[in-house]
Amino acid sequence: MTEQVIEKIEKMEKKHEKKEKEIIRSSVVLKVYRANRRAGESAHYDSIEVPVQRWTTVLDALLYAKAYKDPSIGIRYSCRMASCGSCGMKINGIPRLACYTKVSELEGSTITVEPLANFPHIRDLVTDFSQFFAHHRSVQPYIQNDQADIKDMKKLSEFMQSPEDLDKFLQFSYCIKCGLCYSACPTVATDTKFPGPQALSQAYRYFIDNRDTGSKQRMNIVDDRHGIWRCHFAGSCSSVCPKGVDPALGIQLLRGHLLGFSNNEKKIADLQERLKKD
Repeated sequence: MTEQVIEKIEKMEKKHEKKEKEIIRSSVVLKVYRANRRAGESAHYDSIEVPVQRWTTVLDALLYAKAYKDPSIGIRYSCRMASCGSCGMKINGIPRLACYTKVSELEGSTITVEPLANFPHIRDLVTDFSQFFAHHRSVQPYIQNDQADIKDMKKLSEFMQSPEDLDKFLQFSYCIKCGLCYSACPTVATDTKFPGPQALSQAYRYFIDNRDTGSKQRMNIVDDRHGIWRCHFAGSCSSVCPKGVDPALGIQLLRGHLLGFSNNEKKIADLQERLKKD
């Protein structure tokens, strides 16, 4: 299934290389994945025709269908401006934000919408993000610095950071935790203990921030047999990110730093020291 998603992403990228054309229509058919296993309902697709305009997004079309055709459609959304990351779903087989995808960008008269892959399914287009957020929390995604807390008002200080220091982690701070990269990752599909591209890129974001002093502890967390070395570098995570973040780059940069002082490297160095002494 994930290989099919990667294949579709590659086709999408080739199309983007060509000049994009808007497809103007008066209506489209939404093919909506429906399932509620807790209620004993089997999975099936409902086809709903909705009117559209040039500026209609997939989320607009779904909300029209929910308001006027079938109020029972399960969907999660919030900001409607690609900031909260709530409306992630597979649109024509590719993980995207429904509020950030215009109907006029999509080919064909039918748009298929399905829940994100690699997430436990709840109902219709809604998935469970508990595991995803647990992986995010596991890499300790926050600044660790004893000087950050003001304990003595007489010892106030300022931490200077140059534009070059900021550039090292800025793009990774744009992550909105929408889960699209996690859904597109082929390694997550086979190993649920793998933190995934979002968590690993955030580990790099705080590792490379020179205000942080918890790098060693954070590296020990990802340097695991289910950790950073499980990445196959398919690159699909970076292709689907709606905010331009490159998680695959963050993972490779983090690997490079780990190769210099990983636990295994230390063990080898300690062993070499012992051999010299003997």
